[in-house]
Amino acid sequence: MNIDIDRDNMKQAVLGLVLALVEIVRDILRTQAVRRMEGGSLTGEEVERLGRSLMQLDQAIEQLKEEHGIEDAVRSVRDELDGLTRKLLMAA
Repeated sequence: MNIDIDRDNMKQAVLGLVLALVEIVRDILRTQAVRRMEGGSLTGEEVERLGRSLMQLDQAIEQLKEEHGIEDAVRSVRDELDGLTRKLLMAA
């Protein structure tokens, strides 16, 4: 797997990688939240609180990407990691 990192701006590249990983964790949390809601294991209040927290996380991620101008870097890392994941799942 090759992830193209701009050596002239390592700070942005590292931040892009970190935010891509945070997005992946957020996606996993969202999937788990949906499963718990569908399974009936959350109260209405817990669903509300979880929804607000995920929305706040989305906003924070987007704000960081905009502030640091790393939208493309995050997207590139996500695309590479998603492609790698698909290959691994198909090989299993």
